[in-house]
Amino acid sequence: MPTNELCLSRKEMRELCGTPLKDRQFEFLRSNGIRHYKGLDDRPRVLRSTVEGAGDEVAAKAIATWKPNKAA
Repeated sequence: MPTNELCLSRKEMRELCGTPLKDRQFEFLRSNGIRHYKGLDDRPRVLRSTVEGAGDEVAAKAIATWKPNKAA
């Protein structure tokens, strides 16, 4: 289901972490190494690109085609 939202919704966070409790969500995210931050409402926020991997292909292609411009 494509969406234009920047961060995961509360429902998606419950599904990802397996709990609606914000403290346990923070614990899950930390223990699984998922990048996150605390929103102004003290709830965890995860960027959609973190879990969907959007942009990974672009970054990999940029690295693969990179050539130094340093003169030998």
